[in-house]
Amino acid sequence: MQTKILKKVFGYNHFRPLQSEIITNVLNKKDTLVIMPTGGGKSLCYQIPALIFEGLTIVVSPLISLMKDQVEQLIELGVDAAYLNSSLSREAYNSIIEQVKNNRLKLLYLAPEALLKTNLLDMLSSIKVASLTIDEAHCISEWGHDFRPEYRQLAAVKSRFSGAVCVALTATATPRVQEDIKTSLNFASSDAYIDSFDRKNLFIRIVPKSNPLQQTISFLKAYPDQSGIIYCFSRRQVEDLYDILDREGFSVKPYHAGLSDQDRKNNQELFIKDDIRIITATIAFGMGINKPNVRFVIHYDLPKNIESYYQEIGRAGRDGLRSECLLLFSYADIQKIKYFINQKNAHEKRIASIHLQALVTFAQAEICRRIPLLAHFGETYGKDHCGMCDNCLEDEKEMTDITVYALKFLSCVKRTNEMFGATHIIDVLRGSEAKKVYKFGHQNLPTYGIGKNLSKRQWFQLSRQFLQKGLLKQDQEYGGLMLTPKAWPVLKGDGAVSGRLEEDITTLKQRPSEDMPEHDAKLFENLRTKRKELADASGVPPYVIFSDKTLMEISAYFPQSLESLGNIYGIGEEKLKKYGSLFLEIICGYCEKHQIEERPVTHRRIKHKASRLIHKPRYIEVGEAYHSGRSIDQLMEDYSVKPETILDHLYKYCREGNQIRPDGLLTLSAAIETQQSAIFKSFDKLGFEFLKPVYTEHNGEISYEDLKILRLYYLSGLNT
Repeated sequence: MQTKILKKVFGYNHFRPLQSEIITNVLNKKDTLVIMPTGGGKSLCYQIPALIFEGLTIVVSPLISLMKDQVEQLIELGVDAAYLNSSLSREAYNSIIEQVKNNRLKLLYLAPEALLKTNLLDMLSSIKVASLTIDEAHCISEWGHDFRPEYRQLAAVKSRFSGAVCVALTATATPRVQEDIKTSLNFASSDAYIDSFDRKNLFIRIVPKSNPLQQTISFLKAYPDQSGIIYCFSRRQVEDLYDILDREGFSVKPYHAGLSDQDRKNNQELFIKDDIRIITATIAFGMGINKPNVRFVIHYDLPKNIESYYQEIGRAGRDGLRSECLLLFSYADIQKIKYFINQKNAHEKRIASIHLQALVTFAQAEICRRIPLLAHFGETYGKDHCGMCDNCLEDEKEMTDITVYALKFLSCVKRTNEMFGATHIIDVLRGSEAKKVYKFGHQNLPTYGIGKNLSKRQWFQLSRQFLQKGLLKQDQEYGGLMLTPKAWPVLKGDGAVSGRLEEDITTLKQRPSEDMPEHDAKLFENLRTKRKELADASGVPPYVIFSDKTLMEISAYFPQSLESLGNIYGIGEEKLKKYGSLFLEIICGYCEKHQIEERPVTHRRIKHKASRLIHKPRYIEVGEAYHSGRSIDQLMEDYSVKPETILDHLYKYCREGNQIRPDGLLTLSAAIETQQSAIFKSFDKLGFEFLKPVYTEHNGEISYEDLKILRLYYLSGLNT
């Protein structure tokens, strides 16, 4: 039954990993938690059961745009679905209520606030509800990046539908958030299905932000006529960037909370319907946008946390085709976010600080980007290289001698008294006339202007390598660069430095993410034109008619009969009836003109996994072992590491909000009781993320190892 509906309604030949197992579990009326990456096929996990169940499936969804998008696609597939929200007229609202009462709908989408209203809840409680589905379920958890108090109340609503199976779905949930969802909804742990968080078709790249406008324009020129989203930190930045890109001739519109509801709606519709290509936006944009052909996402500014970053890049490449995610990273952006974090209350501040530090650690990683990204969600990446991130491709570039550049940079750091960040050092090296350079008299230094032969971007790339190689260290509080002992042999001419001088950021090794056959570009454009015409006539986005992937398959296999067209990805019975003849006219005409014969369709079957065993990151293993009773000495012996390594693992474990037992910790510290109390007060005042300010405040009387122990004790109290 499942497979038949999959092909007949949705036009797919095979289930993706875990989908069939999840659907079976739901059909057996077992409450189910689904953690699946964006674009991984979560919707089918409740939509197919909804078509099999007798009764209504209620879908709780956080945004109007998300409901509208899902319902439009379902109606196009011939499914009886509707949504209830404030965008409807009174007549339309009442009409849908009547359809619900008369059992004429299979799926009803609602916002959590709507479901909590007494009148509507009473009405729904009086009919047969087969399933209560909670989309974006991470909103239930205060440890989620998008916590919503009204989501927390859904647990009580669940009890009103005692005969209904409950399905909770999300793409962004750390192990802590997953546990919170299951506990809140009273789910059995055996009914959780966790797919890999890896989006293999996304190329991930993080570069130092040097000239963000020029970096962005350069990047956009590599993606002409492609859809993309540019995320900015503030409304003003969104507007400024939009104005410049618009003047440069790009097809672009802005989106932020400062625009009127109508302007936001219009700009979003233009983007979804392919009438414009690019949206500059704050994080207010994108949740619930199911546009599958977004080819790139740019983070012009640093996001607040890894969950937000993962969710936002997840809006690219939902059709499974290669897409790119670029993050422009700067220390100044970290300071901006910290400013806003400091406005929060103590509990919220602690959570936000933990989230931010995890993101910074990820951005500064030298290893394959997928290793720390997936580890944040409790998943171990099984390879050292993914071939789809900047760090992996850097490893493949030829190493060159960069000693001369290192000498110039390190010398400039020394001559400016090791007080300034990379931006200022680069300004001095490139002979900038910036006010700050002249304020400190750095235009008179011997290093002023000796680096004009390299661009700002190239110097930033080099500075990152000097940090990674341990020639420099960065003050975590203020961002200033300082020399390390490793730098002195280079400065004295006794050491050589090998590295990479980065090329233009748009130069990439293009690697396909899947076995998509070569397609005829001209036929593809002809089909896109027809799709747009049909979509505009029906008032729906083009992808609701057919996805880019479907059109690419048509342009690769040239089906010339209804039967052959029905074998193409994403073409079910309803769409074949509606659009088959219209598209066949274009295909057959093109093939006749160019003497092209039909090719047999060969779909690559996706290998299924019965389940996925997630190997815990080392810090989680250590944290759980310690909390269960293992001592620090025993853990040192277990893992053959130094005490500071165990302390660092435990800190990382605590930093994610996990609890550890406090007993015995204070006995490990050499600090006396009065010193311990003073240190805890310093943590309250200065924060616990960086130990140097606390170390300095106490004149170095307490060692860093003792500070780490006291920090753990301090955190053990906060996490209870």
